[in-house]
Amino acid sequence: MKAVITGATGAVGMALISELERIGAQVLVLCRPDSKRNERIKTSALVRTAECDLSDIKNYKTLEEDRYDVFFHFGWMGTTGEARNDMFLQNKNIEYTLDAVELAHRFGCSVFVGAGSQAEYGRVEGKLSDTTPTDPETGYGMAKLCAGRMSRVMCASLGIKHIWARILSVYGPYDGDGSMVISTLKKMLRGEEPELTAGEQMWDYLYSEDAARALLALAERGRDGGVYCLGSGKAEKLRDYIRKMRDAVAPDCPLGLGKRPYDKNQVMYLCADITKLKEDTGFEPKINFEDGIARTALWVAEQMRK
Repeated sequence: MKAVITGATGAVGMALISELERIGAQVLVLCRPDSKRNERIKTSALVRTAECDLSDIKNYKTLEEDRYDVFFHFGWMGTTGEARNDMFLQNKNIEYTLDAVELAHRFGCSVFVGAGSQAEYGRVEGKLSDTTPTDPETGYGMAKLCAGRMSRVMCASLGIKHIWARILSVYGPYDGDGSMVISTLKKMLRGEEPELTAGEQMWDYLYSEDAARALLALAERGRDGGVYCLGSGKAEKLRDYIRKMRDAVAPDCPLGLGKRPYDKNQVMYLCADITKLKEDTGFEPKINFEDGIARTALWVAEQMRK
C-alpha cells in the first residue's frame, strides 16, 4: 500500500503513520510549511514529507512516478475555540477537502478517507450511527457535514471509493494541549488540582492506536460511500475516566470535580455505535482506557521534561 496523509501531526495522524509503517506501507505526509509540529514526523525509507499548506493543495505538483493507493484527509483549519464558528474559515475547509479529492485523483488513488466529527450531529441522547439525524450547531460541524457529502459526490464522479469517518473522542500521544486528557494529565503530574466540571457526562474514548487501525481497516474494507462512527462503542461517566487518570499517575492528587461549570451547549452523552464498523471491517478496539492512559501519561511526562 502507498498512502498520502494531510493533517498528520495530531494523535490520529501520528498513530496512523506508525500503523502504516508497521505493515510496510509507503507514506507521503503533506505538512503545513514552517509548522514546529512537523518535527514530530520521523522520515524513513517508508515515510517522506512534503510541504504543502491546505490552501495550496490544488497547486501541488505531482510527478508521473507519484502514484498512491489511498488518501487520508485529516487537515482542517479552525478546530478549537471561536474559530469553530468562523463561517468564512470553515467554508474554506470545504473547498480544501474538495481540493484534496482532486489531488487524490491526480495521485491515482482508488480510496479517499475523510475525517468527519461528532459535531455533525449536534447534541444527541443516544449512540451515534450513520443513520442518526444530523443537526450540527457550530460552523465546524456544519462544514464537516457539507465536506463529507460534497466529497462523496465528487469521489463518485472520479471513480474513487469514499469513506467518511466521524471521529468521536480520540486520546493518546500527540493530542493537543487543550484536550481534557492532556491538560488534566499535565496538572496531575505537577501535583496540581485540575479544575473540572462535575464529570457527569457519559463519554466514549478511543485510544489513538485503535483509531489508526480502524481507519486503515476502513480504507481496505469499508464500503464505498460509507459513513462510520469511530469510537470504542462504550460510554462511562467522565468523572470515572478522570479517577482512572488520577490513579495511574498521581493517586494523592485532588480532582477538583465540580470546580468549573459545564460549557454552554455541553454535550452530556457521547457514544459511537460501531456495529457497522465491526461488520464491514472486523475492527475491534484492543486497548482499554487504563492501558491507553498509562501510555499517554508516559508521553506527556516525556514532553514536560523537554
